[in-house]
Amino acid sequence: MKIEKILNNNAVIVRDGNGEKVAIGTGVAFNKRKNDLINPNKIEKLFVMKEKEKFQQLLNRIPEEHFLISEHIISFAERQIGTKLNEHIHITLTDHISFTIEREAEGIHVKNKLLHEIKILYKQEFEIGLWAVHYMREKLNIDIPEDEAAFIALHIHTMKPKSKDLKETIYQTTMIKDMVDIIKQRLSIEVEEDDLAYHRLITHLRYALIRADQYEIRTLDDEMITMIRYKFPTSFQCALYVAKELANRYDISLPEQELAYITLHIERLRKRGL
Repeated sequence: MKIEKILNNNAVIVRDGNGEKVAIGTGVAFNKRKNDLINPNKIEKLFVMKEKEKFQQLLNRIPEEHFLISEHIISFAERQIGTKLNEHIHITLTDHISFTIEREAEGIHVKNKLLHEIKILYKQEFEIGLWAVHYMREKLNIDIPEDEAAFIALHIHTMKPKSKDLKETIYQTTMIKDMVDIIKQRLSIEVEEDDLAYHRLITHLRYALIRADQYEIRTLDDEMITMIRYKFPTSFQCALYVAKELANRYDISLPEQELAYITLHIERLRKRGL
């Protein structure tokens, strides 16, 4: 493979067959010029990058150390998940990581309001985020809070095959947080972060939103739904209020069957708070 363009000491664009690819490896471009042959043993990653210009702009304005840290995190994430992430992550996560390092070095900490929901909804990605935070702390000797693990988790999740984009994922997670906050306020309860009932509620709300616009086979008959309504009136009224607020704020309607399921989850959580 011949070098078409040098992006920095650790990244080059090469001609591979009939197409161009980005080759990444520590020192892969050291003492190299355009049209030089590249040592394949130096290549750690090789992939097609549709946004080559944007990628180069990013590499031109961030320290190479930040780029290498991000690539190390991406490699770790792909090994943990067992699949390649969308090539766009080399831009989005690298940009985010570099900005985070700059902020934290200046003592500017950004709180992640969706931290608890992300921990539950994207558990594997959050664990990767925690690893990344620890790695950056050790590598750079700067204090990086747990909130950052949640931001990294979102970037990783949205770059997995068949995942929604970052904006939509944040939007959905925000809706879930709003629904949980409504439940806690209506019932005047606090919940423990590691409470299994809390985890089950959040997980169910996520799939309730996914199913909202889809046809779903009924798994509860009318008699069962009626029984749930009358056996757990407080929790059912709370579920109704959640549905009303969801419709008002986000124009999303939940079917009666979904309300019955949410009622059961609320009742379990309510009993924990009594």
